[in-house]
Amino acid sequence: MSSTPSNKFLPSPKTVAILGCPFSGGQPKLGVDKGPIHLVQAGLINQVEELGWRVVFDGHHQFEDISPPPNGIQVNATGDAAIDTLNASIAKLRSPLFVAQVCESVASAVQAHAEMGHLPVTLGGDHSLAMGTISGTLRAYDQACVIWIDAHADINTIHSTDSGNIHGMPLSFLLKLNPPAPSPDSVLAKFDWVAHLPAERLVYIGLRDVDKGEKEILKKHGIKAFSMHEVDRYGIGKVVEMALDYVNPQRDRPIHLSFDVDALDPSVAPSTGTPVRGGLTFREGHYICEAIHETGLLVALDLMEVNPALADAESVRQTVTVGCSLVRSALGCGGSAKKRVRQARAYHVPHCST
Repeated sequence: MSSTPSNKFLPSPKTVAILGCPFSGGQPKLGVDKGPIHLVQAGLINQVEELGWRVVFDGHHQFEDISPPPNGIQVNATGDAAIDTLNASIAKLRSPLFVAQVCESVASAVQAHAEMGHLPVTLGGDHSLAMGTISGTLRAYDQACVIWIDAHADINTIHSTDSGNIHGMPLSFLLKLNPPAPSPDSVLAKFDWVAHLPAERLVYIGLRDVDKGEKEILKKHGIKAFSMHEVDRYGIGKVVEMALDYVNPQRDRPIHLSFDVDALDPSVAPSTGTPVRGGLTFREGHYICEAIHETGLLVALDLMEVNPALADAESVRQTVTVGCSLVRSALGCGGSAKKRVRQARAYHVPHCST
């Protein structure tokens, strides 16, 4: 077993619940639903067990009981300018009913595991799933904070989004930035189950591709974000410390870590849907996970947007391997130096640092 800091919220024996969520409905590119399958096939469960965790894995969630509604939402002009504007924004959204149903199912699964004292590790799948994972965490830990690692802010509202892809919108639903549903049968009413995350309990690390509307949202609501500029200026150690000081100043709040692999530079994780140059290095990404683990406050982890369909076989292997390595780091990859080296050689990545 690894000699890791005690977790302030998890009982013994320490248990990880791995939730494979092969879902791509929040964006248009095929293949991201295969990410969880590749991560598990790469040996992630065994790797986590070798760190001293008990692992619960009941297979990948296939959402068999959720059928995608027909694409496209028909809206008719009402003559009321405000309602027509709202309806036009809703009509832009890509598969909102399907996304809402799937994410609600994920929220229930995460909540159930968290309430049993497990640490849910959700493997995506696209980042719209975070509406569900974070809602599940907040139901179990109402004072939890969120550290969001991403190249993108994912906080577009129904009015600011150009694409209508909900994987770029989950935080606007969690922060309740969208207009209220005008009626119980409105599309927006299907998102009423989403938990509320106060803006002061959210912090970003790694931003570098933020839409104009998102920049206005971040400024208007005073949302704390550390872009790659701050990472370059201060170094990743200082940035993580400042992020924790902001969102968890007393180091007493449970932490939900939501990690989109596109936060990493494409040279590190090339097989993802929206890669952006100038991202986190291998070590910077892993340092974030290690530092959050060392707080003893981590209660939930997301690893999102691994897409095995978007690159050659070697790039896919590289991205999947890095994804597994990030999860191990967040769960205390370590123990003795010899054990770290042995694990690294087994999984073909640089070993975790002390």
